[in-house]
Amino acid sequence: MLPWKMEVLGLSSILERERYMSGSTNVASYVGICLVSLVMLFTAGCASEQQAVDFYVDAVVLKGQNEPEKAVQKLNLSLQANKHFSLAYSLLGEIYQEKNDYEKSAASYEKATEINPWSFTDYYNLGRVYQIMKKFTQAVKAYTKACELKPQHLEAHIGAAESYYEIKDYNEALVYGQRAEQIDPNTRNVQKLLGNIYDSQKDYEQSIRSYKRALELDSNNPEIMASLAVAYLRTNRNEPAKELLKSVIQLQPNNSSAYQYLGYCYLELKEMDKAIESYSRAIEINDKDWESQKGLGVAYAFASGNDKTLKAKAVEHWRLSLQIKSDQPNRERLLKYIRAYSK
Repeated sequence: MLPWKMEVLGLSSILERERYMSGSTNVASYVGICLVSLVMLFTAGCASEQQAVDFYVDAVVLKGQNEPEKAVQKLNLSLQANKHFSLAYSLLGEIYQEKNDYEKSAASYEKATEINPWSFTDYYNLGRVYQIMKKFTQAVKAYTKACELKPQHLEAHIGAAESYYEIKDYNEALVYGQRAEQIDPNTRNVQKLLGNIYDSQKDYEQSIRSYKRALELDSNNPEIMASLAVAYLRTNRNEPAKELLKSVIQLQPNNSSAYQYLGYCYLELKEMDKAIESYSRAIEINDKDWESQKGLGVAYAFASGNDKTLKAKAVEHWRLSLQIKSDQPNRERLLKYIRAYSK
């Protein structure tokens, strides 16, 4: 390897370590390190590489002065001088990421990782950008490489688990989720994610344990309460589910999903008046909620006995449910009920 290439790679590893340890871009550190490298490159006698570093230093300063467009111009000049300068691509990725230009950010980080495959920061940021773009397959590749480079990095493992979860690879999601739990068992996001993964695997007892642990870490989180309530419903533990859902509604009075699940809970508990009340409230909040329309129909059907008015209401809400979602699961069974209660 040519001396100047070794020196550029040395600069890359130093900057990578500096950025990881600081957790953010430190302009003074960047400039200082780059100036050292500039001297090294000068002594190596390669003018184009010296020029590339010079433009890069300018870009770092401009970014620190909140001049991202000018910084991008300098970085492009840096890459014209040295197309293999990974740090320039890395900083371009960072600037584009901050500007929410995720396509250009991903392209820049991809190039940075091609040139410097030892850069944890670039792989991790690439995973974040792809995750934001909902390109979860690409996010998985970036995050898993980041995890290889830093096996104790919590957020990289969480990102990998979340991305595997999104592509429905629950086994791999569990591997990275459990690894994240080993790194820090007291992280609410990890426990909530594990609950979701176990739920998708239909391992409801493990799901309940994870959600309960998440709730211990964040006791007033309505999202976790709702997830735990649903897990309880799946295992026919209706009373604790009911209490949790009531707590969710206290915190979020317009949470239509909580009212929907509470309606189902009251159905299971044979409390039809309360089921009707809960489903009706869910529909008031979200008139496109086909599941609550269907559940309300069921509640009216159970409450009807020989009351033709209540039977008619059951049919009305079942038909509304089908109007909202004509291809819903168990459609034929619902049509059968409509015909039976219409007589």
